Amino acid sequence: MANPFPFSAIVGQDDMRLAFMIAATDASVGGVLAFGDRGTGKSTAVRALAALLPKIKVVSGCPYNCAPEKHAKLCGSCNGGAKPKTEMRSAPVVDLPLGATEDRVVGALNLERALAAGEKHFEPGLLARANRGFLYIDEVNLLEDHLVDLLLDVAASGVNLVEREGLSLSHPARFVLIGSGNPEEGELRPQMLDRFGLALEVRTPQDIPTRMEVIRRRDAYDRDPEAFHKHWAGAEKKLRTKITHARERVIDVEVPEAALERATRLCLTLGSDGLRGELTLIRAARAYAALEDVKVVGDDELKRVAPMVLSHRLRRNPLDDSGSATRVERAVQEVFAK
Repeated sequence: MANPFPFSAIVGQDDMRLAFMIAATDASVGGVLAFGDRGTGKSTAVRALAALLPKIKVVSGCPYNCAPEKHAKLCGSCNGGAKPKTEMRSAPVVDLPLGATEDRVVGALNLERALAAGEKHFEPGLLARANRGFLYIDEVNLLEDHLVDLLLDVAASGVNLVEREGLSLSHPARFVLIGSGNPEEGELRPQMLDRFGLALEVRTPQDIPTRMEVIRRRDAYDRDPEAFHKHWAGAEKKLRTKITHARERVIDVEVPEAALERATRLCLTLGSDGLRGELTLIRAARAYAALEDVKVVGDDELKRVAPMVLSHRLRRNPLDDSGSATRVERAVQEVFAK
């Protein structure tokens, strides 16, 4: 669609919008999982985000979006040694459909060229297109196990290794993973769940004014997308500038010892496994600070991002039937009251 629904026009899903903007600011946060009710704008928000992403500089003609910087990981065709020509491209936001075959995801031999000319030519897959961008999986909890295993391997290494039909090659495949789904249709495997830096529940708004505004805006968009897009162009430009500036500022945001201690105490209080919780909490708080033009991470930044960073990292407690978000809120109150 030439004019997707504007990100700035999405109503009543502030946490989801913030999570996507944090992921767009700092890819090292680790992606976003949006689980919840159908028809709450999850897919709409992902596709709207694409219009806000700053363009990226790539090696001209490269199908893998290789970065021209000296220390960037390059594909085989870009490793020539000479200074490459460059071009600007829109940051990729690639859909991975549930019915996709493994060949379509990782790439495969081009059979037509092999039969017609006897050439072994690799046809890049979805992971190649998603390099340095976003890979979006709707109904991620229904993804086939062998594709989940494949994505876990690539997400961990940042490299897609292809060995099939006499081909053996690799190419960079670093992407921000975004998943959405309905928990009523099945749970996500723990290994996959752990790969998402941020996770949140997306619920249908329950107040009448918000629901009315959602319907009003969606109806206006469906009747005249071009006019609606034009109306929101100014707000879209402001958000695009906000993300661009946040990307430039995030490296300079300071994380003092006090903030690091708060993050560690919070994760210890919640009993989260491993140290990924603390690391992601600090990165997400720093990205949020950059978005808000705050130069030092403090309690406000940590408290704002803690639920979306830690809710999916909690162990099940058979003696506590409250939801994970409630447990995080209680722990935040306890730790930050000291």
